[in-house]
Amino acid sequence: MSSVTLKGTPYPIKDDIPEVGEIGADFTFVTKDLQEKTLLDDIHGKAKVLIAVPSLDTGICQMETRKFNEALSQREDVVGIVVSRDLPFAMNRFCEAEGIENVMLASDFRYGDFIDTYNTEILRGPLKGLSARAVFVLDADNVITYAELVPEIAQEPDYTSALEAVDQILGN
Repeated sequence: MSSVTLKGTPYPIKDDIPEVGEIGADFTFVTKDLQEKTLLDDIHGKAKVLIAVPSLDTGICQMETRKFNEALSQREDVVGIVVSRDLPFAMNRFCEAEGIENVMLASDFRYGDFIDTYNTEILRGPLKGLSARAVFVLDADNVITYAELVPEIAQEPDYTSALEAVDQILGN
């Protein structure tokens, strides 16, 4: 079983995350306007950056969302998808206040499909039931070309490597 740390204390997550070369699994999520969508049916033909965060009510998650929003605004044919168990209202309130327009919000509150399918659910500790911080880059055919489980929840992901994976897909 995999684990992550929170300020140095280890906490288990559900299992190993999907690896590079695997097909990214479908999952159902709820949008800011309470519509249900799925990754494969509703977002096809484009590269995708799945940005899993514990909660947009934390500073690191907010910073990460801002940075991916900015970086992805400069790239075409890629969709950034911020996934958390936050309610869609809270996610939308943060994004509206911050002018976040270049990433899609995907609330996992209703079914927990993402954390279950991508194995990012934190199983114990103060963040139990939330997603560990992770980034997955999928090509237009949903093949995972980059996967990162951030080992320390209080740290940001490796933006450079994730964006290099995006650029490689886009031929930049």
